[in-house]
Amino acid sequence: MYIVILVTTPNKKEARRIASGLLKKKLAACINIIDGAESLFWWQGKLERSTEALMVIKSKKEKLAAVTKLIKSMHSYGVPEIIALPITGGEKKYLRWIDGILR
Repeated sequence: MYIVILVTTPNKKEARRIASGLLKKKLAACINIIDGAESLFWWQGKLERSTEALMVIKSKKEKLAAVTKLIKSMHSYGVPEIIALPITGGEKKYLRWIDGILR
């Protein structure tokens, strides 16, 4: 099963570092980094606001545990956002390309 994993980081530099680690280990086929995402969230009983970089990681479900482990080892947050969503459809050639990368 193909998945998209959403991860926020405090800045683009950290997102690039994590993305590089994931790609080098072939845990992801493609990663988009969207800088300047505004995040509003509850943290330790207070409403917080932050500007972050959002990573959109394309991978496969069987890679999720390894992806999570690597992100947690490289991420500066004590509780990093790591959310995986199933890809329920997509362009067949693109999905085959993911298969080719993540063998």
